[in-house]
Amino acid sequence: MQDSNEHTASYYAATRNDTADYPALLGAHRCDVAIVGAGFTGVSTALYLAERGYDVAILESYRVGWGASGRNGGQLIDGFVDVGKIGKRFGLAAADMAYRMGLECREIVVNRIEQYAIDCDLKMRFLDLALRPADMRQFEEEIASKRRMNYPHDMRLVQAAEISEYIGSDRYIGGLVNAGNGHLHPLNLCIGEARAAVNLGAKIFEQSRVTRIRHGQKPVVETADGSINADKVVLAGNAYLGRTEPKLYGTIIPAGSYIIATEPLTDSMAEAVLPQDMACCDQRSALDYFRLSADRRLLFGGLCNYSGRVPSDITASLRPKMLKVFPQLGGARIDYEWGGNIAISLNRVPQFGRIEGNTYYAQGYSGHGVAPTHLAGKMLADVVCGDSEQFDVFSRVRHMRVPGGKWFANPAMALGMLYYRLKEIL
Repeated sequence: MQDSNEHTASYYAATRNDTADYPALLGAHRCDVAIVGAGFTGVSTALYLAERGYDVAILESYRVGWGASGRNGGQLIDGFVDVGKIGKRFGLAAADMAYRMGLECREIVVNRIEQYAIDCDLKMRFLDLALRPADMRQFEEEIASKRRMNYPHDMRLVQAAEISEYIGSDRYIGGLVNAGNGHLHPLNLCIGEARAAVNLGAKIFEQSRVTRIRHGQKPVVETADGSINADKVVLAGNAYLGRTEPKLYGTIIPAGSYIIATEPLTDSMAEAVLPQDMACCDQRSALDYFRLSADRRLLFGGLCNYSGRVPSDITASLRPKMLKVFPQLGGARIDYEWGGNIAISLNRVPQFGRIEGNTYYAQGYSGHGVAPTHLAGKMLADVVCGDSEQFDVFSRVRHMRVPGGKWFANPAMALGMLYYRLKEIL
């Protein structure tokens, strides 16, 4: 499977509800803020800035939502970062801020959908699944911890005797239902937010790969056929930024993630598989995640690949995993298979920072980016506007640069994940 300049052949691309293309950058332009990357981080930043009256331009190598933002599992989960890690490093006040940010990131997405009437199949409630007693103990601790912090959404522990009311699989011993999380069509969300930003005056240039950023008092962002002079620059390329900014190369690890989608299931089969239409995932390091689409296909993902090698046959690799969970789908046709890269930070904390004072970046959401990327967009817009409170907390987190770049990092990460998988098995 090779990426091209157009959207990958996913279920999401086949069902996007806005196919309008934006022009390529030609000639010299000027704006207040130039943003590199039209995924959730870049589009969210642009929308916040356009709402505040800034002249914003987004440069995208391919199409809006082309990368992980338009290819992911579509799971909307609150939580921004490990609150405990932040508390140990920066104290209780920072931990409290991190917790509140975790709630805020999910609310941003829901509010955006409502404010701009974005049709993206949003459905609430989420089911975390337990394979082991340790998972159930973890769920109990999570409920207790969140209730102590006045978590605003209903949470419910599901015991083994009632798990069949939620999922048609005998693989799980229980679960945790969270009414505050849910699932959606990520590409339609990203495209809808981009359209909202454009309607407020933002400009988007697709098929416009950035070849160079000339830093300075007035940065210049260059492509093969044009340039943009800006007061400030935001780097939002995440797993696909590559060597565009040499100072960030090697700070994240691109890891492959893959999904298959069945043919539309009959109503009775869909209800037998996921009777309450919740998005689900288990608790393993190499987890399975799945949900029903709006037209009742099962979307099943979980082949996260840290080695850098793309599977020669995604369906052949993922279908056995799906059938281990849902053997009743043995006769279901697979209509779509796709994948792409997510950006992993070594400590699993998103990376924020500045380059030469007026270039800002956010990256490394480690596979949990639908909600956090939207908060990152707000934080980036805030720091551009002079409010750096949240941004500064996370820009102080130290992040290791992987020696040898991705060529060393991918094999090292693969070995690390193998260790955790063996721990789970043993």
